[in-house]
Amino acid sequence: MSSLLLQLAVLGVALAAAALILISFVAFITATKMPHLHQHEDEKFFLNARGQKETLPSIWDSPTKRLSVVVPSYNEEKRCKPDFIYWVRKQDPTFTYEVIVVDDGSKDQTSKVAFKYCQKYGSDKVRVITLVKNRGKGGAIRMGIFSSRGEKILMADADGATKFPDVEKLEKGLNDLQPWPEQMAIACGSRAHLEKESIAQRSYFRTLLMYGFHFLVWFLCVKGIRDTQCGFKLFTREAASRTFSSLHIERWAFDVELLYIAQFFKIPIAEIAVNWTEIEGSKLVPFWSWLQMGKDLLFIRLRYLTGAWRLEQTKKMN
Repeated sequence: MSSLLLQLAVLGVALAAAALILISFVAFITATKMPHLHQHEDEKFFLNARGQKETLPSIWDSPTKRLSVVVPSYNEEKRCKPDFIYWVRKQDPTFTYEVIVVDDGSKDQTSKVAFKYCQKYGSDKVRVITLVKNRGKGGAIRMGIFSSRGEKILMADADGATKFPDVEKLEKGLNDLQPWPEQMAIACGSRAHLEKESIAQRSYFRTLLMYGFHFLVWFLCVKGIRDTQCGFKLFTREAASRTFSSLHIERWAFDVELLYIAQFFKIPIAEIAVNWTEIEGSKLVPFWSWLQMGKDLLFIRLRYLTGAWRLEQTKKMN
C-alpha cells in the first residue's frame, strides 16, 4: 500500500513538473518580445477647443505642469464624472494641471462627452485622446502618460469611485519617500482597509476568487502591496516613463506587472488608504476577468523567468 502511494506521489510530481514545463514553453513562444509602443497616425494628435488638430506633447519633453491626470475611458458616456476637474480648479491659481481623457476605442459617445469639458475649460486644461482601437485599460493609460506634461502623473478611473481630494494623501505619501532614487517614486491608492466590509457584501465564491488572486499576486509577482488593483496611483514623471515603457500587459492585470517592474528597478512605493465607493457599470466580469488575470499573473512570472521578457532602460515611443 505504501509503495503504491509513493508511486502515485512520484507520478503526481512528474505530471506537475511536465505541466509547468509545458506552460513555460507556451508562455515563452507566445510572448511579445518588446512592449508594443506604436501609435496610429491619428493618435498623435488631439483636437483643441476650436476643433483644430494639434500634435500631442511627449513625456520625454521637460514638464510644464505640476500635475497630469490620466483618465482611461471605455464606453464611459454615462459614468464619466467631472469631479476631478472641479477639484483641481479649486486649487491655488498658480497650481498648473491638465486632465487627459483617453477614449479607449469606445463604441458610445465617450469622446464627445469628454470633448465638451475641453471646450468648456480649454484644451490646455482638458484634452481628449481617442484611440483608433481598444487597447485595454493599461494600454490606454500608457498612451495618456506618454502624452503628459506633468511633473507628477496621476491615473484615475473615470467613474469617480475614488474621491479625488485623496490625491493629497498620495502626494504626502510620495513626498515621505524622499529622497527619490533617480527622481522615481510611486504612491498607490489602497482599498485594503475596506476589505472586511467588502467581504460582508460579497458572495463566498467572489470572496474565494479575491483571496486566490491576492495569493497569486503575492506568490508570483509583487510583495508588500496589499491592493495592487486600485485605479488611483500617483507617479513622479521619471517613475511613470520607466515603468510604462517596459509594460507588456495592457488589460486587467497590468497593475501587477507595473508594480513588478517598479520593484525590479527598486522604485520606492507607498501604499496609501483612500476612500472608495463601488460604482455600478463596472467592465469587470467576475469569473472570466479573474480567470484572465490569473493566467496573466502566471505568464508575467514565467516570461520574465525564462527571459522572454527582459527589463531594460527606458525606450522612447516610435
